[in-house]
Amino acid sequence: MVLAGIHHVAIICSDYAVSRDFYTRVLGLAVLAENHRAARQSWKLDLALPDGSRIELFSFPAPPPRPSAPEARGLRHLAFATADMDAALRHLQAQGVAVEPVRVDEYTGRRFTFFQDPDGLPLELYETG
Repeated sequence: MVLAGIHHVAIICSDYAVSRDFYTRVLGLAVLAENHRAARQSWKLDLALPDGSRIELFSFPAPPPRPSAPEARGLRHLAFATADMDAALRHLQAQGVAVEPVRVDEYTGRRFTFFQDPDGLPLELYETG
């Protein structure tokens, strides 16, 4: 088997309108498709990043909360690449998003930081440029 990359990451949110706004307006992801699945009482929003990767944002009635902080078993966090950490930080802070202090990856020397989506999902910004 040869894997070519990550196609998408799926996220289940508690408030579709709030999360839709966060991922489209605050993070600037492009909407590819938006579908209401009446039988499931669910929305599915397909979002694109400039490199072609995608996020599928789902809503479901009464989804259980995330078990705990990022150290819970399973996927730890979702990391976004940015060529300009300072501009990304200014943008998030202007939108009222709390951002942790910037740290430096001890192995690569690259800067990174964490912030959260409206449901507390840990998101990372990792400087690539």
